[in-house]
Amino acid sequence: MSPCEDVVQQDDPLLAGYVPAQDRLVRSLLDSGRFAEAGVAFDELVAAGPSMVGEQWNRATVLVHRASLAWRLAHIPLALELAAEGWTELDVDRPQGGCAAHTISMLGYLLETIGHRGPSLELMSLSVQVARESGECSALAHCLNREGNARVFRAVTRPDDSAEQFARARDLHGEAHSLAKPGQVKRSALAGYARALAGVGEMDRAERAALEALALGRAADDWFTSSVANWVLAVVRRAQNRLEEARTFASRALDSAETIRDTMLMMQFSLDLSAICEELNDPVGESAALRRTVAASRTAVDLLQEGLGQALEQRRVAVQAQRMAMAAREAALRDPLTGLTNRLGLERRAPGLLESTAAQGRVPWLVLVDIDWFKEINDAAGHAAGDMALQEVAFLLRRECRVDDLVCRWAGDEFVILLVDADQSARDAGPLVAERIRAAVEAHDWRLVLGRNMRPPTVSIGVAAGPTKLEQLFAAADIALYRAKRAGRNRVEQETTDEAALDSGRP
Repeated sequence: MSPCEDVVQQDDPLLAGYVPAQDRLVRSLLDSGRFAEAGVAFDELVAAGPSMVGEQWNRATVLVHRASLAWRLAHIPLALELAAEGWTELDVDRPQGGCAAHTISMLGYLLETIGHRGPSLELMSLSVQVARESGECSALAHCLNREGNARVFRAVTRPDDSAEQFARARDLHGEAHSLAKPGQVKRSALAGYARALAGVGEMDRAERAALEALALGRAADDWFTSSVANWVLAVVRRAQNRLEEARTFASRALDSAETIRDTMLMMQFSLDLSAICEELNDPVGESAALRRTVAASRTAVDLLQEGLGQALEQRRVAVQAQRMAMAAREAALRDPLTGLTNRLGLERRAPGLLESTAAQGRVPWLVLVDIDWFKEINDAAGHAAGDMALQEVAFLLRRECRVDDLVCRWAGDEFVILLVDADQSARDAGPLVAERIRAAVEAHDWRLVLGRNMRPPTVSIGVAAGPTKLEQLFAAADIALYRAKRAGRNRVEQETTDEAALDSGRP
C-alpha cells in the first residue's frame, strides 16, 4: 500500500460524485494535517492542467474545489484565479442540480474563509435551496454542513443574535448528519451539531454528540472533526465549572487546529483557552494562549499579505505582457521607417472613421500624395538618402495635418491622408490641405538631406471627397493624382467619386 492509499480509503464518499479521486486525495491529506504530501499531490494536479477534468466532471465544481485546496495550501493568487474561473462557468442566474449547489456552497466557504461573511452566508443558503430542489441528498448534506458551520461561527463571534444562529445551525447540522453516509461530512456535521446544542444550552446532548464525534475523528485521522469536538467538550466543561478539564479540552482543540493550520479555528480556540485560564487564575497559561492567538492572527495576516504580494506581482506581469502585446499590435499597424500608420492600419481604421464622419453629417476627404521623381533620388543619392527624404515628407505631412487626421504611408513613395476633423468639412477642405502640403514640400530646405546638387523633391497630390467607402475614395483620388502627374507634377488635382472608376488605369 502506498503512503497515500490509506488516505484515499478514508476520503469522503459524498465527494466521489463531484470531483476526481486526485482532488479528493489532496483534500484528505489536508484534513489529516499532511501538508507536505498534500502540496506535492496538488502540484501534480495543477501541472496536469484542464486535461485532468474529464467530461464526467462538472468543470465549475472541480475548479472551485481546487480553489479551496489552493487557499488551504496558501496559494492565494491561484485560489482566487480558480475561484473566479469556476464562478464564471457557473450559471448563477439559473443554478440547477447537485453540482451547481455544491459549487455555490464551496464559493460561500471561500468567502467565509476570506472574511466576507455576509455574502458567504447568502451563497450557502442559496446552495441549500438549490440542493433541495435537485433532490440529491449527498449535495444537500454538504451544503447543509457548510452553512451550519458558518452559522456556528457567526453565533460565536456575534453574541447579539447567537441564540438564533445556534438554533439554525443545530437544525442544519442535524439534517446534514442524518443525510450523510459515513465519512468526513457526517463526522463534521456531528461535531457542528454538538457545538450548536451547547450554544442553545443542551449540554448533556452536546457532550454525548461531541464524544461520539471525537472518537470518529480520531479513528479517521480527521483533525478538523477532532478539534471541533474537543472545543465543544471545553465549552461544556466550562459551563459545568469543571475548568481544569475545560482547559485540557481547549488545549487539545487548539493543538488539532494548529495541526491542520486552520487560522479561523486557531484564533477562536486560543481565545477560549485564554478565557478559561483567566478564570482558573492561571496567568502563565493565559499568556501562552494569548501568544498563540497573536501567532494565529499573524499567520492569517502574513498569509494574506503574501498572497496579495503574489497577486500584485502576477498583475504586474500581466500588465507588462498586455502592454507588450499592445505594442506589438501597434507596431504591426505602423510603418517602421516613417512612424506613420501603414497600409494595414489604414484599412483597419478607415471604415470606422468614415462611418463616424458621415454619421455626423460631415464630408470625408482623402488626399493621395506621391513624391515626384523619387526614383531619381534613390538612383543618384542612394537608398539611405531616399529613406531620409521619405522621413522628411512624413514629418511635413504630420505638421500640416491635424491631430485627428489619419496620416498613412501607403506604399513606396505614396502617402494617404484621411481628413476627419470637423473644421475640415467645408467644400474645399481637401484641396486646401493638399495645397498646404504641396507648398510645404516645395519650400522645404532639402540641402541637409540631399545636398546641393540634387533636384529638391516635390509632390503631386490627388484629392477626392464623398462616399464612405475607402475603395471608392481611393479610386477617385488615384485618378486625380494621375492627372496631376500628367499635367506636369508638383500640383493638386481634385476628382469627384461619381466620375471615378474602381480601376484608375494608372501606368
